[in-house]
Amino acid sequence: MPTYVLLMKLTDQGIKDIKNAPSRIEEAIKGWEAMGGKTLSFYSTMGEYDYVAIGEAPNDETAVAFLLKLGSAGSVRTTTLKAFPKEVFAGIVAKLP
Repeated sequence: MPTYVLLMKLTDQGIKDIKNAPSRIEEAIKGWEAMGGKTLSFYSTMGEYDYVAIGEAPNDETAVAFLLKLGSAGSVRTTTLKAFPKEVFAGIVAKLP
């Protein structure tokens, strides 16, 4: 399954309701898994982003659908990176002319 790194920033709405953040996070993880995704790790972070998650999804379309759902809830804004394992990266580089 493709791997994704999800960078999240709390919105004004999200920070105002921060006491409910742990339950929102668990609900989001359950929603991700219900769509066929797998959460590999989740962190609350200091710095530019408030949360960082690493997960897998069956395909890009599933990942985008989840991210649209997550964003439409209004508590976080996301930046998503598709990640390639080092073995896949090595294969990509090997195809270079």
